[in-house]
Amino acid sequence: MIQLSKETLLEKMVAAGRLTSKQLIELKGQALAGKKSIFQVAVDAGVLKDEEVTDILSEEYGIPVINLQALKISKELVKSIPARLIERYQIIPVSRIGKLLTVAASNPFDLMMRDDLKGITQCEVSLVLAPSRAITAAIDAHATESANIHQIIEEIDDESLQIVKDEKGAAEDKPVGRDSAEEAPVVRMVNLILEGALRSRASDIHFEPYEHEFRIRYRIDGALRESFSHSREMYPSLVARMKIISQLDITEKRVPQDGRFRLKMEQREVDFRVSILPTYYGEKIVLRVLDKAGLKSGLDKLGFTEKPTAVIAEAIKSPYGMMLVTGPTGSGKSTSLYTILGTLNTPDRNIMTIEDPVEYQVEGITQTQVIPEVGLNFASGLRSLLRQSPDIVLVGEIRDGETADIAVKAALTGHLVFSTLHTNSAPGAVTRLIDMGVEPFLIASSLVCVAAQRLMKRICPFCKKPYRVPEDVLRRCGMTESDLEGLTAYHGSGCAKCNQTGYYGRLGAIEVMKVDGEIRQLIIQRKSSRIIQDAAIRKGMETLYENAFSLFKQGLTTLEEVLRVSSAER
Repeated sequence: MIQLSKETLLEKMVAAGRLTSKQLIELKGQALAGKKSIFQVAVDAGVLKDEEVTDILSEEYGIPVINLQALKISKELVKSIPARLIERYQIIPVSRIGKLLTVAASNPFDLMMRDDLKGITQCEVSLVLAPSRAITAAIDAHATESANIHQIIEEIDDESLQIVKDEKGAAEDKPVGRDSAEEAPVVRMVNLILEGALRSRASDIHFEPYEHEFRIRYRIDGALRESFSHSREMYPSLVARMKIISQLDITEKRVPQDGRFRLKMEQREVDFRVSILPTYYGEKIVLRVLDKAGLKSGLDKLGFTEKPTAVIAEAIKSPYGMMLVTGPTGSGKSTSLYTILGTLNTPDRNIMTIEDPVEYQVEGITQTQVIPEVGLNFASGLRSLLRQSPDIVLVGEIRDGETADIAVKAALTGHLVFSTLHTNSAPGAVTRLIDMGVEPFLIASSLVCVAAQRLMKRICPFCKKPYRVPEDVLRRCGMTESDLEGLTAYHGSGCAKCNQTGYYGRLGAIEVMKVDGEIRQLIIQRKSSRIIQDAAIRKGMETLYENAFSLFKQGLTTLEEVLRVSSAER
């Protein structure tokens, strides 16, 4: 390592008053004893700030400074450098153009580091500066994924995962890991993937085959994140294993297949819905994780704000009528409806559902899954279900005019009906039903309330800190900094807990339109959804944007998330 002479940088720092002569002597002794850079010792001792050291080195030696947080570093580029070198020299590669490799370092004076990198990569090495903490964070961000996978492999207990026999008796009833010796690697890989998903709070697992490898991705808090990739030699056996535990045909590889299985881990039972689709490089598998632990025990546990929760609580007390929940796929509609059914699930009520598919199996509720190939669809199933004397009915989704007409008429004949629609706003549900051919007077007479909801990312509590909202975000909101006066905006700076995303978990934003006399008259008059919305707002409805913004003001989410979930409604 090149030692910086007293006559140059260190003397200048003393002369400038950044260090005293006494401090310099003490730091040199500590650096020599600890075999550390004198600058790192100064930072650790609080004599200098990390960023200050970077600026000093840049100023004296003309080495540019780079902002690692604003840079998207290629995962493949990081993998091209042995982890032992990255850890030893505390560096992170930032770009590679031809035979020129650019590396960020906090101490760029180590000749051995340059020589090692040049020998391994066969590239000329160009150095840029970054604070040591920023480099450590970048290294951790890229190492966490691989480290977590190896840690999970080591911690997996073959007896801890067990396929549960379903009510039909068509499933295994033995630990996942106790198969024949030749199947052990595949079984262990399946264990790794399933347990990793549960530990990561994943809602979906994607098995994706490519030409030379396959990769596993988890959907966590609404975003897909790569867990790991592996050479594709094991992939056909992995697919076969998934088909076996899902009770699917392992010989059929030309057509899509759907199945499900239940897994027991540490006294916790979780259902998985399986979808297999033939692709160019093999069969892609997507598992939907259906964890009953995610279902809430009451409306107040859904996480909505107080006002819309009170409107819903009042609406579900109606002896008959229809409540709709709208929103895109993955917005939490099913969770909300199952929570409502759980609230109403008492021994004196007959609750029945028709779903595609049955997502959560709930004790005390009669659930039916549609089977289109034998003619059991939503419309025919609902027609038969109504002959079973139900008090409360859940229709998984209203997809066509026939189902909509039957559901509306059921709500008018003494049944409390719940269902979902794909619309952007609560008032938009009325227009959608009219477009399906349902008469406005029937809608007006049956509809009790409509809720439109979205899932927003929650700021990670482990790295939450105040920040200044970017001007472009304010501009997209039609706001200026003065509009946020008195408010503290927060975001997550990124940490190992949130996988450097700044978000951990989700929360719901919702608008609930109560259908009263005035709204009914507007529906009968076929007024537009905008006019209906304006009337609902006058009566106190909080729009999706307003509800999301209130969560931002509480410091629970970011303004960027507010824009993401409500931009279409503004």
